[in-house]
Amino acid sequence: MNALPDAIRDEAELERLLTTPSTTLVGFFRRLNGDLLILGAAGKMGVSLAGLAARAVAASGVPRRILAVARFSNPEARRQLEAVGAETWQADLLNPDEVARLPAAPNVLFMVGRKFGTEQDTALTWAVNTAAPALAAARYAGSRLVVFSTGCVYPLVSAATGGSREEDPLEPVGEYAQSCVARERVFAHYAGVHGTPMCFYRLNYATDLRYGVLHDIAQRVWAGQPVDLTVGWFNTVWQGWANEVALRALELCAVPPAPLNVTGPELLRTREVAEEFGCLMGRPVTFTGPEGDRNYLNNAARAHALFGRPAVTAERLIRWQAHWIMAGGSTLGKPTQFEVNDGRF
Repeated sequence: MNALPDAIRDEAELERLLTTPSTTLVGFFRRLNGDLLILGAAGKMGVSLAGLAARAVAASGVPRRILAVARFSNPEARRQLEAVGAETWQADLLNPDEVARLPAAPNVLFMVGRKFGTEQDTALTWAVNTAAPALAAARYAGSRLVVFSTGCVYPLVSAATGGSREEDPLEPVGEYAQSCVARERVFAHYAGVHGTPMCFYRLNYATDLRYGVLHDIAQRVWAGQPVDLTVGWFNTVWQGWANEVALRALELCAVPPAPLNVTGPELLRTREVAEEFGCLMGRPVTFTGPEGDRNYLNNAARAHALFGRPAVTAERLIRWQAHWIMAGGSTLGKPTQFEVNDGRF
């Protein structure tokens, strides 16, 4: 990545930074065989991921299709995907007939998932997180699959542990996390049945300034609202790096599936981050709740060894986020609920 700015001033600059490929990613696309298909491409990360892939493909000089699949309940997402050069396919990924009609591709990113609203409709959450994987695993049995998962598959841990590692046991808390473990188990079953190489991409909190834990804390500080300390520590990482890792993880796919924790190297204390926002924004900071130490924390040392540490540090992300909120930057209006540690989303 070129020299990083002190602040990101508008969405155009944000999208440019999110979708600027590294020379390593361009080289990856020079040697990758075949087209790329993204299932669930209209979510929070999908549009910028497709844009990053498209720019890397263009820079590589090796033509390939980028296929983006979603229900597209938001037509603007479809327009944005087509604007970056992706071919869009509308499909309900719980409908077997529609899944069967999707185009073939040797490289697949599965970004489908449901988290928020689980407490109101647990049946839908389980369907999205288990039935859709079964259909996708059958349809793309001959492909490489990077399956988006979450750090919530691990138990809640204290900051002293340094975060959960890939070899740690999965002990999900609550129905959402249980359904995420089930998603991995369904995919692992089909990986064994069909010999499909896969990677389980366990992400803890990407930040793109319009969404994320830093966004949520900064918004509360700026608005003079108390910051909840129930979850006393968290991870986050620049979404541009997270997207690059998701693409390059296609080379990690294996049978049985290879798990990969994805987040930044820093363990961030909620109280200290809020106080830093208070200093940067010139706002007093108040807190609510006792400071807890039962957290979803990932140790992503393996990802950092394989792909390098993120160029955008947590310190820079905090400065970017403070400026974005103070300048009235846009928001997706989707709180992360990072303060939840009882599994009820």
